[in-house]
Formats: sequence, C-alpha cells, structure tokens
Amino acid sequence: MTDKIRRYLDYNSYLKALYGERVQKIVIDAGLNCPNRDGSISTGGCIYCNSKGSGSGLWSKGLSITEQIELGRNAMARRYNAKKFLVYFQSYTNTYTTCERMKNMYDEALGVDGVVGMAIGTRPDCVDREKVELIASYSDKYLVWLEYGLQSIHDKTLTLINRGHDFSCCVDAINLVNETNTRFNSKINMCVHIILGLPGETKDMMVETARTIGNLGVHGVKIHLLYVVKGTLLEKMWIDGDYTCMTQNEYVETVCDFIEHLPKNMVVQRITGDPHPDELVAPDWSLDKHTTFNMIQKTLEKRDSWQGKLF
Repeated sequence: MTDKIRRYLDYNSYLKALYGERVQKIVIDAGLNCPNRDGSISTGGCIYCNSKGSGSGLWSKGLSITEQIELGRNAMARRYNAKKFLVYFQSYTNTYTTCERMKNMYDEALGVDGVVGMAIGTRPDCVDREKVELIASYSDKYLVWLEYGLQSIHDKTLTLINRGHDFSCCVDAINLVNETNTRFNSKINMCVHIILGLPGETKDMMVETARTIGNLGVHGVKIHLLYVVKGTLLEKMWIDGDYTCMTQNEYVETVCDFIEHLPKNMVVQRITGDPHPDELVAPDWSLDKHTTFNMIQKTLEKRDSWQGKLF
C-alpha cells in the first residue's frame, strides 16, 4: 500500500472506471420541500441547514430541470471537456412528493442528451416500498444512486441537531433498498452522508459511525465538515459559545481515522464540505478545500495508511 496517488476510492476514479472517461455531476433543484421545514416534522430544519436546503435555488428563479441540466452541461463541457453527466437531485428532499411527480422529474432529467445516470438526495424517513421500486426501475439502463442524510449513528446527536429521525429509521431505509435490489435484481447504489464535528461528538463517536456504516450494506459515503452558515441555529450556538468548530488539523486527522475504518470497496464521494463564501460564518479554513485535500493525502502517506486498513 504505497500508492501515493490514491489511498481511498474517490468518486472520479470510480466513475472513470465505469465509463472509461470523465463523468461530471450536475446539481439540480427540483423545487421540492422538506418535512423538517414544512411543519410535518418541524419548521426550522436541521440546525446547520441553510434556507435553500443546501441547493442552488435555481428552481425558484424559473429554471426547469432540463434548463438546469443544459446550463450545467454546457459549463462542464467547456471546463472539463466532459461528454457524460450524472444528474444530482440535491436541494431539500427529493423523494418527498408523489411517485407521479418523482417519475416526471427523473424521466425529464434522464431524457437529456449525455445524461448517464442520477443521484437522488433524500431523507431515510421519506422513502417507502413504492418509491424505492420506482427508483429501482431506472437502474437497468442508468447508474442510480440513492443518498440518505444519516449524519451520525448516535441518536443523542440526531436529536440535538433536530434531524427528525433516529438511526433505526436509516437502517430500515437501507434494508428496504437492499431487499428491493434482491427481489427485482436491480442495482440501486446507496450513499450515506456523514457530518464530522457535530456538537457533542468526540472522535471516538465519529469513528464508531465509520465502523457501523461499513457494515450496513451501503456502497458509498459523503464525509462533510460541519461549518456554520448565516441565519441558522448553529450560528446562534457559535455566537453564544455553545459550539466550537473543528480546526483544520483536527478535521484532517479525523477524516483519516474515518477512512481507515471503511471497507475498501466503498466509494468515498466527498471528504469535506463545500460552503458558499457569502453564507459562511466559520471556520474560514473550510474555504480552502485544496489545502485540506492535500493535508489528508499527506497524513495518510505519513501514517502509511489507506481505506480499509482497520476495517
């Protein structure tokens, strides 16, 4: 394990291995809502979530799904010479609607030239058998990822961040997909989102999350840094001194610990957050992704470590 290029299975490498060329992701806002915002569960959302539901807000500006894809496709083609694209339904909760609306969304997106698959961001409490079977129906022709916002396996943390569901809810949602894949011989790939640096969590708790998700039967993980965004409850906690952000060194060390406990075939789709400069309150270092990436790589090299070493 002396490869200095890749010590974990990153998303770009995974996609290139599948398609033999670069595949670029296009983020889509489908104009949906979230039960943690519309009053079904809560009206405030999670304590860290911005008003756009971590999305672009393009739907509210009048851009259809097709128009958003074409805008992103043209930009990615110019910048990366990309010819294949993966559509990512990111904003809010993209199964929080009827199956009919979901089908219309997915059909429209997958009908655009160059689109080879889709990723669907959602909550584990917003899927059911009918919705999962609909998503499975696309997996024979397209690459399909279903992404669950888990954030942590610790119920105390999930309550503190006002997540609106517990860990067992995510386990049930994962099992539902695995059962569906078995029954229909389908291939829904699952990714869970994890946030490092959540209030009250120690490094041991974060590593326990890594060990646990490695045995859940999911295919990928997104590792996010918790950063403070304007207008959120987390901002108030930070101002009041009730929350302290991780330092860059702390984050890098924890990411490396986390990666070591993941199975080697799990796709690491993301290893840090992606804050918008106009919204960010803290920490300032989170805007320097390039340095963080390099620090993670160098730390893994210094440890002579790699993904799966301690799995």
